[in-house]
Order: sequence, then C-alpha cells, then structure tokens
Amino acid sequence: MKRKIISIDENKCTGCGECIPDCPEGAIQLIDGKARLISDLFCDGLGACIGTCPQGAIHVIEREAEPYDEKKVMENIVRQGGPVIRAHLEHLAGHGQTGLYKQAVEYLKEHKIRIPGDMHAGHSPFAACPGSAARSIQRKPSARGHKPPEKAESELRQWPVQLQLLNPAATYFDDADLLISADCVPFAYAGFHSGLLRDRILIIFCPKLDTDIDGYVEKLAEIFTRHIIKSIMVAHMEVPCCGGVRYVVDRALERSGKKIPVSEKTITIQGEIE
Repeated sequence: MKRKIISIDENKCTGCGECIPDCPEGAIQLIDGKARLISDLFCDGLGACIGTCPQGAIHVIEREAEPYDEKKVMENIVRQGGPVIRAHLEHLAGHGQTGLYKQAVEYLKEHKIRIPGDMHAGHSPFAACPGSAARSIQRKPSARGHKPPEKAESELRQWPVQLQLLNPAATYFDDADLLISADCVPFAYAGFHSGLLRDRILIIFCPKLDTDIDGYVEKLAEIFTRHIIKSIMVAHMEVPCCGGVRYVVDRALERSGKKIPVSEKTITIQGEIE
C-alpha cells in the first residue's frame, strides 16, 4: 500500500541520535553511526522525529510501504516499560489518532498491563508532540451589539508568499527587510500585520509538514545571494517543531556566505509574543 512514512537522508544524518527518543515506536535505531528506519511496520508516518533532527535529515514522504501495525508496535513498546508506554499513547493522542490509541489501550488491557495513571482511551492531558495536540483556547465572549474595531489594513507588499512558489529573482527582494514566518503564525497572532509584517517582504513555510526542506535552504540562499537583504525577522510558534524555521534560515545564510542581521519572534499558542 502507498502511505506516508519517514525518509532519512543518510548524507545529512550525523548519527547524533536526537530523533530516537521522539520515536517510542522503535522505528528508528542507530546503526553504523547513522539513524535508520528499521521497519515500515513500526513507522506511523506522523513525523514526531522531524522537529528534533538538527540537520533536517528526516522528512515525511509517500511511498509503497507495509501497513503500520499497532499490535507489533505495542509488543515492542511494552518491553521498554511504563514511561515509553505513556510516551507512545501521548504521541498517538496528540496527533488525533483515536483509532490507533484505542487499539493500543485494548492491547494493554488484553495483556493485563497497567495503563499510565491519567491516560484513558480517547483522551490525553498532554501530548508528546505539542504542535499537534488538540486543545481549546479560552476567549472572552463578544458582547452583543459590541461595535467592531476599525477595519485593519493589510501590510502585505508582494505575492506569492509561500516559499515554494517564490521567484528568487523577484525585484521586490531588492534592499528588502524580510519576515520569514511559519505559516501558523498569522492565524495565532492578531497583530501579525501591524506588529510583524509592516514594511517587510513576507516568506512563509511549514518546517514540519513541507517535505523539501533542503530545497527551501537552497532557495533562501539564492534569494540572499542575488539581493541586498537589510534584515531578517524570523517568526515561529512556541511548539518545538516550529523551531525548524530558524534552522532553515541559518543554513541558508551559511550557504550564501552572507551576514544579515536576524531577529526572532516566538508566538505562543494563546497568541502572545514571548
């Protein structure tokens, strides 16, 4: 069957092992100094390991692969003890994998293995992948008859904005101040246009879901090389995988050989700047 599964670039992998703790399923092991996907059966393709790879060597691709087998995974998980069982359940719950979560809990019940204290089928108070954890954000309800604020003005200065679609030769990059943002930031931060985007050229991408990260590094490096860039502001969410935005920018700067001032803004899930 064709499904999503991780792919590890052996040329980029340094064997640091930082991806392994984020794969409680045991799909990744260090072999001969490199991280390896040891079994399609163990990889759920959700990509929790991506955000912790400092080299950007792991991506999610779609290819022919054996179906993910939760029973096989649980056989491997339970041998590793309670903390790993909990991490696996939180991983599934945090990615909204209710069906697999229930299968895992059923496996534990069938084999009379204790379910971690506050973990229950279909619910997790905390997810190992906070970027995907479902949560509600409490807001004060709008009063009836409340006068809406004055219409906000857009500060967008160019189109397109998605890095994959941008032309590195576009003249709007000349003498530009750049805002390089994770694509969730404008939805979370109400002051995005007035507080971050004003007088800047916008570039957006997702370091977790977009697959061609090395291509993004190449394209940004080309933009930096072709144009005089006055400054770069990096904006990303507080969740760990979103830190990949800064990683891509730093690698592109290294590749271009340019020294451009970089500032960084972190947006919380609640929509505040840290």
